[in-house]
Amino acid sequence: MYSTIYTGGLHGMESYLARVEVDISRGLPGFEMVGLLGSEVKEARERIRVALKNAEVTLPPVRITVNISPASLHKEGTAYDLPVAAGILVALGILPQEYVENTLMAGELGLNGDIKPVRGILPMVLEGKKQGMSRCIIPLENTKEARLVEGIRITGAGNLAALLDSLLQNEGKDGDETEPVCNGNSSAGKRPGLDFGEIRGQESAKRAAVVAAAGFHHLLMIGPPGTGKTMIARSMSSILPPLSKEEQLEVTKVYSVAGMLEEGTGLITDRPFVNPHHTITGHALTGGGRIPRPGVISLAHRGILFLDELTEFRRETLDLLRQPMEEHRVQIARSSGTFSYPADFMLVAAMNPCPCGYYPDRNQCRCTPGEVQRYLSRISGPILDRMDICTEVPRMEFAGLTGSGKKNGSDSRQLAAQVMEARARQEERYKGMPIRFNSQLGAGDIRIFCRLGLSEQQYMERLFDTLGLSARGYHRILRLARTLADLDGEDQIGKIHLSEAACYRMAGGKYWRKSSEE
Repeated sequence: MYSTIYTGGLHGMESYLARVEVDISRGLPGFEMVGLLGSEVKEARERIRVALKNAEVTLPPVRITVNISPASLHKEGTAYDLPVAAGILVALGILPQEYVENTLMAGELGLNGDIKPVRGILPMVLEGKKQGMSRCIIPLENTKEARLVEGIRITGAGNLAALLDSLLQNEGKDGDETEPVCNGNSSAGKRPGLDFGEIRGQESAKRAAVVAAAGFHHLLMIGPPGTGKTMIARSMSSILPPLSKEEQLEVTKVYSVAGMLEEGTGLITDRPFVNPHHTITGHALTGGGRIPRPGVISLAHRGILFLDELTEFRRETLDLLRQPMEEHRVQIARSSGTFSYPADFMLVAAMNPCPCGYYPDRNQCRCTPGEVQRYLSRISGPILDRMDICTEVPRMEFAGLTGSGKKNGSDSRQLAAQVMEARARQEERYKGMPIRFNSQLGAGDIRIFCRLGLSEQQYMERLFDTLGLSARGYHRILRLARTLADLDGEDQIGKIHLSEAACYRMAGGKYWRKSSEE
């Protein structure tokens, strides 16, 4: 007998509808699976055989042939276990074919018949709905994730035997449709991250953080150890604008494909904050591997990628960020195809200015000029050119550190209100366009939205010559000035905005230029 079951396969961030064909015929007993399968899929034969036995389904001495199409795409993962087992049940006549019509199945089988969660359920369900499937049968642990997709029936199954009984007793109808869509995994009104009110002093660095959050600009903080760089970076999550519904689905999809959604998690509502160690490899940073998966920069999509101790990262690893920082995605080419992952992140980096950490204070710094130059040269010019904001985080004085015992300066709630006002101006300005923040403006968009008056244009011309800006640096100053104007509630970019934006560019040049001159 012959049967057909539909399931979902993953190719990068996208899913495709895969067709599981099962044929049972007389002949020498055997169990063959074909269709350009990976080792996990081939190993499914033994898992399925034992799981069916423990579900009290005895396989007769027949020849079982399973084909998973399209055969041109490589199949990886364990999500094919459940559809293959269901296909065998249909081919044996135990389960009528009409009970699984227009149904997408996915799930890993344990030897005892338990149905275990798999990665990538969200894009599978989205593709199933797109292709006209009316129902999805998936592991119980994946149901909150799957119910983010409206307009398709979701059945959560915990055990193969129980699923078979349920389908037979209900004549193939889904009785598990009443659970509401999960609205998120965070508490209402609670903002993630530390609070800026706990950080004493460092007002200039706080200002830089607010500007970066308002326009989603890349930020580099330079200063001695123990001055609060890491604390400022971790506090930035508390002032970022909330994710839109579309962004929430994008981020959840990335974590679903990566298999990193926590158990019971539905929609991810907080912007990601990813803080990799400096020993990270290039593959872990950008993604890929034998079985291509999203890397750290994709896990930071729509959120913050924080690189602490930036100069401790290998230079060739940091240079892998150059293309994603410009194109907001990363492409990985393998023999099995080309995979594209989203990577629209805000890079926040912190570093010491020299190996001992106290340059250019020669009263404390004992590094030679050559040591300082070699240390700073670990960061390439193209990476520095892509940093919109560079700010110093100097050593704190005792009076500023102790204060009066009260919280110092504005707290995260006040700063977040400033960011949201600037964000609202950007939202109104770019309505109907695929632009959310000023940092996403292209060269053509800058000519439209960052127009300068005659005096501002002359001032910008002097800055261009004085600072020796590249075309990229020129555009980044204009984007940054546009954000500064939004924070001030101004429609027109003024000299004060251009001046502050230029200062953020000059702060980094101070260190690299001085170290090369000594």
